[in-house]
Amino acid sequence: MGYDIEFLKSKLRSLLDEERYLHSIGVMETAIYLAKKYDANVEKAQVAGLLHDCAKGYSDEELLKFAQRYGIEVDEVLKHAPFLLHGPVGAHLVEEIFGIKDEEIKRAIALHTTGDVNMTILDKIIFLADYIEPNRNFEGVEKLKQLAEQDVDMAVLKAFDSTICYVIERKLLLYEKTIRARNDILLKLY
Repeated sequence: MGYDIEFLKSKLRSLLDEERYLHSIGVMETAIYLAKKYDANVEKAQVAGLLHDCAKGYSDEELLKFAQRYGIEVDEVLKHAPFLLHGPVGAHLVEEIFGIKDEEIKRAIALHTTGDVNMTILDKIIFLADYIEPNRNFEGVEKLKQLAEQDVDMAVLKAFDSTICYVIERKLLLYEKTIRARNDILLKLY
């Protein structure tokens, strides 16, 4: 493969504000660490971690237009929470803007917020890295980081639980793919 990381960083910097760019660097570094720890492809983790939020700078209206353009199915939940589309849209943009054609990288980017059933190790690493990168500061993040050191599946399950509780507490819509992803991990663990 041999991706030019400096080129990708430079291009990404032009798409995101400074805070989101620094978050992306943190996710990339965390993804590299987790990939080494769990014997995953480090280069794919690096690229997916860096570019996971490449569509985050777009408005809800723009994300909905991209979804239509790329044929991404938009259900009622996504119509009310279009920010969730930044993953699936980003999976298309990494090819269009950055020339990344690798399906595993694109899938990890697509699923980094919502998850899905049958997550690969790369999917789990990017999902977790986004959740626990060094700039994250929320109640329970330190425990989640410790869990990520011991068991990637348990850490992903805990992250799903935390996300679902957060959504319920705020009386927001739950995305079915996230519930299915949580149940899938749980069924495989027990």
